Amino acid sequence: MMKIIIILQRSLAVFFKVIYRSLSVFWKMLSACQRVVFNLAFLLMIVFFLTAYLMGTAEDEIPSDAALVLAPSGNIVIQKTYEEPMAAFLDRSQGEEKKRETLLRDILDSIDYAREDERIKLLVLDLKNMGGAGINKLQEIGAALKQFKQSGKKIIAMGGNYNQNQYYLAAHADEILLHPHGMVSLSGYGVYRSYFKEALAKLMVQFHVFKVGAYKAAIEPFIRNDMSPEAKESNLAWLKVLWSAYQTDVTTLRNLDSGALDDYINNINKHLRVVKGDSAKLALNHKLADQLKTRHQMRKQLIALVGEDETGTTYKQIHFTNYINAIRPEKENIRPDADKIGVIAARGMILDGKQPAGKIGSQSLVNLIRKARDSEKIKALVIHIDSGGGSAFASEIIRSEIEMTRKAGKPVIVSMSSVAASGAYWIASSADEIWASETTITGSIGIFAALPTFEKSLQYLGVHNDGVGTTELADGYNPARPLNPVLSDAIQQIIENGYHRFINLVASGRNMTPEEVAKVAQGRVWDGLAAHKLGLVDKLGGLKEAVASAADKAGVNDYDILYIEKPLTFTEELAKQITEKVQIVWERDLQQSSLPEFLSLLRYINADVEKVAQLNDPNGLYALCLACDIQ
Repeated sequence: MMKIIIILQRSLAVFFKVIYRSLSVFWKMLSACQRVVFNLAFLLMIVFFLTAYLMGTAEDEIPSDAALVLAPSGNIVIQKTYEEPMAAFLDRSQGEEKKRETLLRDILDSIDYAREDERIKLLVLDLKNMGGAGINKLQEIGAALKQFKQSGKKIIAMGGNYNQNQYYLAAHADEILLHPHGMVSLSGYGVYRSYFKEALAKLMVQFHVFKVGAYKAAIEPFIRNDMSPEAKESNLAWLKVLWSAYQTDVTTLRNLDSGALDDYINNINKHLRVVKGDSAKLALNHKLADQLKTRHQMRKQLIALVGEDETGTTYKQIHFTNYINAIRPEKENIRPDADKIGVIAARGMILDGKQPAGKIGSQSLVNLIRKARDSEKIKALVIHIDSGGGSAFASEIIRSEIEMTRKAGKPVIVSMSSVAASGAYWIASSADEIWASETTITGSIGIFAALPTFEKSLQYLGVHNDGVGTTELADGYNPARPLNPVLSDAIQQIIENGYHRFINLVASGRNMTPEEVAKVAQGRVWDGLAAHKLGLVDKLGGLKEAVASAADKAGVNDYDILYIEKPLTFTEELAKQITEKVQIVWERDLQQSSLPEFLSLLRYINADVEKVAQLNDPNGLYALCLACDIQ
């Protein structure tokens, strides 16, 4: 019997050993297959990238008598937001639009170069993938398009639909082509925000706000259920200036009556009833479009003008990104021995420390300013700002560096883009000269702090907080306890001190008295034209004029423009170039999908909260204009 058991045990041991070895072999085979599949997928991805890169390189060769296709992708910005190239490609391949951006400089340079390029016969505006842009950026592009037309070359806009930003550029075309099922969608400008007071009350969150200035509305969403009368007054004033500029430009370009756009928008339901709901016919009747054509008909028209491409399927063309890659080395001849005017782009929220491109980090921007100051060849510096502000501490660090650069003998000029408000104006205040367009949003000279406490929320859940401390402020920063009255009084005093410091800095930099600044401060937002009249802005004009002024102040006539930015590593630069070329191929072949409506709604509601969430001022003090985003 014992022998039988032993034999059985051995048999079972052998059996399980065989099973174990079989499973081990199977697992190793599975792992090997997995590695093979992964490596093949990775290899295919590399092949895809290289193919797209080589295709893009081939397309960099500019055909003769071709059309330059100006097709901006995503928002038009003065500085692209840095993101990992692989992540950028995956986002774009999935139709994610929030990170898609086109550099304003690339658009302006491509139009400028093409104007005198004999290989470019006409310009095609393909605006379907274009996102947001401040009106002053649109005006800069519009000015370049007007100069292009003066060369005698035509501009044709083609599209299935045009939103408001897209139509502004399309209005500069000699001919606007619209799909028979398309429409021109105009709505005017507005500032609409989500307000959370009632929601916070239901959650029993105590939101303690400290501010100075009747118009400092950045924190209103957390303490109100609606926009205050002061904020409405301020916002409507500059919105009217922006909308007036838009209407004037478009009606002049399209030879329309001055009130044509207001009539089109305000009475669109009545006008649609006349054409039985045909939105394309409505645009045609109101002279917002010249012809209704299908995509096939548009393509045939362009083939008739410039001929077929090598494939014989479409018109002879070059995408503006490929064009700029091919032509810029020829045009931008940075001479080693020539004097330089440095240009630094500062875009995004102002935050403490080092930040990637697309955000203004105090240390990041200071490093670039120091680089310009220490360079013997850079004779003057222009800081191109597009920001609604942020950390008061970070703003002061940057402003102080600008002041040091001026004292070192180098002129510093600030060129305001679409927005340069609150903390961004703090930065600008110490420049030798401030330039802005009439439609720049600026000012918002004010400061605030906000501190939430959750004692009532926790009490509702049955959580209570108690204890002892050695000082009156031992519980001061504990969000589980009511706001300490000593801390509350201290914060308000710090806020008032910061506000008066802001006032005095502006007064010193703008050659105004503190009393004069106080009258136009109070956190109020101004358009560039009003800011110029009030003395907050020195000159009206764009980046080009600001650079010329910087050169004049430095006493140089013959100079190159040198864009100063954090250099990418070789790997980063290579990956960036490949990704950009892949993007062009992808967008040419695939339609971009949009987010589901409910996700878009959530992203809209969350926008202001996200901005507040990323603030990192070490003292919790902010000079920020959340109302400067328009729709």
